[in-house]
Amino acid sequence: MAQSSTEEASAYDQLLTKYKRIANVENAGGILSWDQQVMMPDAGTPARSQQMSALSALSHDLLTDDEFGELLEAAEADDPTDEQADVLRELRRDYERAVRVPNDLVEQISAAASEAIPAWKEAKANDDFETFAPHLEKHVELKRQYAEHIDPDRDPYEVLFEDYEPCLPLEQAEEILDEVREVLVEMIADIRESDVELAVDAFDGEFPADEQEELVRDALSTLGYPWERGRLDTAPHPFSSGTQFDARVTTRYDESDPLGSLFSTIHEFGHALYTLGLPDEHYATPLGEDRNLSVHESQSRLWENHVGRSRTFWQHFLPTFTEHFSDVDATVEEAYEAANQVYEDNLIRVEADELTYHLHIVIRFELERALISGDLAVEDVPEAWNDKYEEYLGIRPETDSEGCLQDIHWAYGNFGYFPTYSLGSIMSAQLFAAAEDDIENLDEKLSNGEFADLREWLRENVHQHGRRYETNDLVKRATGADFAADDFLDYVESKYTALYDL
Repeated sequence: MAQSSTEEASAYDQLLTKYKRIANVENAGGILSWDQQVMMPDAGTPARSQQMSALSALSHDLLTDDEFGELLEAAEADDPTDEQADVLRELRRDYERAVRVPNDLVEQISAAASEAIPAWKEAKANDDFETFAPHLEKHVELKRQYAEHIDPDRDPYEVLFEDYEPCLPLEQAEEILDEVREVLVEMIADIRESDVELAVDAFDGEFPADEQEELVRDALSTLGYPWERGRLDTAPHPFSSGTQFDARVTTRYDESDPLGSLFSTIHEFGHALYTLGLPDEHYATPLGEDRNLSVHESQSRLWENHVGRSRTFWQHFLPTFTEHFSDVDATVEEAYEAANQVYEDNLIRVEADELTYHLHIVIRFELERALISGDLAVEDVPEAWNDKYEEYLGIRPETDSEGCLQDIHWAYGNFGYFPTYSLGSIMSAQLFAAAEDDIENLDEKLSNGEFADLREWLRENVHQHGRRYETNDLVKRATGADFAADDFLDYVESKYTALYDL
């Protein structure tokens, strides 16, 4: 008698089949989340909340099923190949975290996010923190429960951080961030004392949103965005999401600030390019998924800062810019200076310059740690936020909309997410330095609008590996050195010393 297909399949193959089902459920949830932020009518929230909750529960059920655990053990014991062992390592991590969390808590967290997102939008639009406060309170409590289920003996924030950066110890992350903060605080102070006046008015004027959209579409095409696998839309908080077959980007427009939408779009392009660079043949498996948010952020910050804010980019792109906005009469050097000015009074993280950006992250990092530990009450967040802005940046928000309501992340319950932004920026400098060493005449190629070699280098060294390597190993394989802040500090010191004659 012939064996059934199930009997013929190895434990590893059966396990992978089960995981693909989980991944596809989660990818479907990703599309619903994209729709909620981009397309869904405001009144759709009650149904969407139930839909997202159901998908989260289904994904959790599939991952924590007894058979999944049994197949995982069998596959691990079945002399796996090196590639299979890498996949099993990732599945073991996912399984062990998930199996400790009750299914009803997973549903509650998902439903809380669906309800909090429109509340955050309303609160931000109306400058009314009290509208959002109950949702934030609920998220804090649910995430404390979540962390306690996973490991009651550890710092709950450390547990939450591992949802976004599972391979980098929080202690190592903090050491890197502390080193960068120490240097940047002194550098920013020196810049504010500098007498150098950059061409900060190079892009003053009115820039209609519809023409900005045409401009950023041209930028995406110039950089090599494959439109057949993506699309551009607007969202209150720009983001990118999708798979290697469909990676979408969003941006937003301020008619007095064309660089805001341009750099936001380039940033999200970096995210999308990483997603699109994941191998098609490994779709819905760990080898076809991104490593983590630190690595993901390294890709967006590399394209935004090391490409988009460079002289070489403006040598190529300034003529395109002036085709859309003929009133702009700036030289390449003036465009470069305007793109790299260090602001004295910027309150908004996504509009921050390359240096003060990291102090924005530090503020969020410290506040959310205090929220999770119970050292900060939700009702005290606005005042604590404003106090830290005054302490670290010398400015104080006048409204909660430009203060503690400006980011969407806490509406999702994403505590532990923010440090990955700075870690990704630091990592981007190390990766770009390695790419410069490996790609002959990279600056010249970028100034000629030739981005293919850089895209290919990133695909070969980062994107194609999916979750095969853990963070430190991936960085070392790509650059030949351990993940550290050295290249980032060399980069900012060289760039801003020259700009501000420090």
